[in-house]
Amino acid sequence: MESFLDHRLFRVGGAPVTVGSLIAFAAILAVSFLVARLVRKLVVSRLLTHRLNLGVRYAIGRFLGYLVLIVGAFIALETVGISVGAFAAFFAAVGVGLGFGLQDIAKNFVSGLILLIERPVKVGDRIDIGNVSGDVVEIRTRATVVRTNDDVHLIIPNSKFISDTVTNRSYGNPRVRYRVPIGVGYGSDPRHVEAALLEAARSSPGVLEDPAPTVRFRAFGTSSLDFELQCWTSTMLHRQGAFLSDVNFAIHRVLKARGIEIPFPQRDVHVRMERSGDGHGNSEVRPARKVQKTSAEELS
Repeated sequence: MESFLDHRLFRVGGAPVTVGSLIAFAAILAVSFLVARLVRKLVVSRLLTHRLNLGVRYAIGRFLGYLVLIVGAFIALETVGISVGAFAAFFAAVGVGLGFGLQDIAKNFVSGLILLIERPVKVGDRIDIGNVSGDVVEIRTRATVVRTNDDVHLIIPNSKFISDTVTNRSYGNPRVRYRVPIGVGYGSDPRHVEAALLEAARSSPGVLEDPAPTVRFRAFGTSSLDFELQCWTSTMLHRQGAFLSDVNFAIHRVLKARGIEIPFPQRDVHVRMERSGDGHGNSEVRPARKVQKTSAEELS
């Protein structure tokens, strides 16, 4: 008597597909997914953690995971009577159709492989792409996950990283130079301002001593002498806002201690007076026109 597991459901080619083979097919695929996920985690967390950085371990884990999935899929297909050769022929037959129907998915998948192989962007990098700035958290098959400073996770298609211009602040030497503009009053000595800005930079946490911070006298502004403090950091790559805030606090403290004025918008109002008479020898002085004075707060 035929058991339930031996019950034939349908045929694939010349081989019958039974309930047992179908269950084995699903079980092998499920185990393959679990093993692939486990391999990725083990590689990322334990493989040569002292010699390979996170991005390299992540790329190796992804490729090993894909390999496990492919091998598991081939074994699962064999259980239902589909040989690897037949599967390859089938894949070639439908490849053209998939290419036209799933262009975006195929493009993002190939872009993801390029990202893992060339590694222009890897997990842990600080990047700017378009108006987005954040840390690369995960490179998936179709898209890359980027976490911003607001702890918002953005899903960006992989093809964007291939076709668009990407600023990778962690690429190569992990350090970056930030520029901090500052204006001081016209009565200030530029050399004293330079010394004050350098003192502020050296007192700010995160500013590197080598390369040393520098000061540039940029322009004679409308109401101020315009300077720019340039300083390097390697520890605050992922916290640009916090770094600039620390530097600005230090600049304000040092300039105030040294008595260097930070100007604010001002406007001088001149009222032209005119004399008028009433025809009987009487006269009065009054403004030629009414002028409203604008305060500094309204200008700012």
